[in-house]
Amino acid sequence: MSGDPLERIAAALERLAPGPAAAPDWDAASAFVWDAHPDALHPVPEVSRVPLGLLVGIDRQRDTLLANTRRFAEGLPANNALLWGARGMGKSSLVKAVHAELEATGLKLVELQREDIGTVGRLLALLRGAPHRFVLYCDDLSFSHDDAAYKSLKAVLDGGATGRPANVVFYATSNRRHLMPRDMIENERGSAINPAEAVEEKVSLSDRFGLWLGFHACDQDGYLAMIRGYCAAHGLDVDDAALRAEAIEWQATRGARSGRVAWQFFTDLAGRHGVRI
Repeated sequence: MSGDPLERIAAALERLAPGPAAAPDWDAASAFVWDAHPDALHPVPEVSRVPLGLLVGIDRQRDTLLANTRRFAEGLPANNALLWGARGMGKSSLVKAVHAELEATGLKLVELQREDIGTVGRLLALLRGAPHRFVLYCDDLSFSHDDAAYKSLKAVLDGGATGRPANVVFYATSNRRHLMPRDMIENERGSAINPAEAVEEKVSLSDRFGLWLGFHACDQDGYLAMIRGYCAAHGLDVDDAALRAEAIEWQATRGARSGRVAWQFFTDLAGRHGVRI
């Protein structure tokens, strides 16, 4: 076989390596999903979301995130945000609802799956040159004991040499405030020569979010207010005493109260009354 063996190896590797992702048609949608196998941004024609006005019991979190995102959409400084806390209390719904409120500004939403965090550098390179501003969003973000992908995330949160692109802000939701198991932190602290330095790198990941917005389990009044709000928005007229009794029985069977449980009850209620949602 003719030719330099090193050149043939280089050519073979070039064929195997994925080329840079092509920019999508940004006008095709206001939201996109990142697919790293192979690299591509897929438009989302219709985002599954709840109107901002129907998110009850999280007024402070709503106002803070909306104001931060509005500033970003206007080209002003804005912080990355970590939405953490109880399951089903509207963390991911709030991110999508805030984007819907500002969609007319040209703001784009890009969803990054947790398992693709390691490819975020390639995604940022694609977004950096785009003529739009982006909310890069990762739902249910957390890291296990042997997971080193958190290091890739630092590029989004401003730790890389090139920093976070000026046209990108990063929002993440998590059930954990510190994005990792507590025993992982304590194990490293106990076995390290310098316990503080051993965990600082991992704990500092949460510290790189300028906004920490906590979400806590709702009480019964908040739970019922959510359901009444859904009924009013969809024109479902139900006797309040019957609604209250059925809603409380529903949450008792779930063993919890949350926005998600409220929506699940309303879905069942609307189906039984022949109301489309």
